[in-house]
Amino acid sequence: MLESQMEWSRPKQQGPIPSPRAGHAGATVGENWYIVGGGNNKSGVSETLVLNMSTLAWSVVSTVEGRVPLASEGMTLLYSNYSGEDYLISFGGYNGRYSNEVYALKLSVKLDLQSSTKDQPTSDSTSRVLEPEVEISQDGKIREIAMDNADSKNRNDEANEQLLAALKAEKDELEATLNREGLQTVQLKEEITEAEARNAELTKELQAVRGQLAAEQSRCFKLEVDVAELRQKLQSLDALEREVELLRRQKAASEQEQAALDAKQKKQAGSGGVWGWLVGTPPDDDDSESS
Repeated sequence: MLESQMEWSRPKQQGPIPSPRAGHAGATVGENWYIVGGGNNKSGVSETLVLNMSTLAWSVVSTVEGRVPLASEGMTLLYSNYSGEDYLISFGGYNGRYSNEVYALKLSVKLDLQSSTKDQPTSDSTSRVLEPEVEISQDGKIREIAMDNADSKNRNDEANEQLLAALKAEKDELEATLNREGLQTVQLKEEITEAEARNAELTKELQAVRGQLAAEQSRCFKLEVDVAELRQKLQSLDALEREVELLRRQKAASEQEQAALDAKQKKQAGSGGVWGWLVGTPPDDDDSESS
């Protein structure tokens, strides 16, 4: 049983536990909670479930067949009492198509509530099951109708025809989608082939450029070697030029000294004649000895 405190808990349940679903509708009648429709990631849920809130026991009330609005998501479900009878009214829903149909579930008294657990205790309150012999008239009032097997079969045939038409439309749409996807695949294959051809051409050009780059690198290496040799020669030439300049300076100084000596000798010779030259000329060692 639920605790009296304001806290959430997960009570132990009995009977067939409902499968996961979302978008279902629910309504309470007395101590029974009815769940209709919903989706489970695959299709609409066709079961109508009831939970006895005093015993926390689940039971399956009914199961519909085909893609009817009762096996859809987002419907509206409410409880109504008419002429002393309890009804559940559902409207709308979506199961691939939006629906505007109204369904009524007449809740009749039945003591043996369906359950998968045979030994589960029964509730003192009355359990209720589906009786599909009701509809809603245009004036908004609920009235009972007699549904024989022929009418039920006709409705099932109509539902099957609608289902087949919907499936055919979906098939046509899927085929059109597949055709579009096939055309896109062919176009993509052609684009891939063109891209591969361009890639091959670019690869050849890249290889040619790499060969040219290797040749240029070899040439640059040779030029660097030549430049190094030329630098060595230039350094040698600079040294030779310095030596030549030094020799030139020495030669110019020697020439200046020789010119000065010649000028001095001419000056002496011009002023004293032969005697001056003789006097001015120091005697040789042989002459001094003979004298």
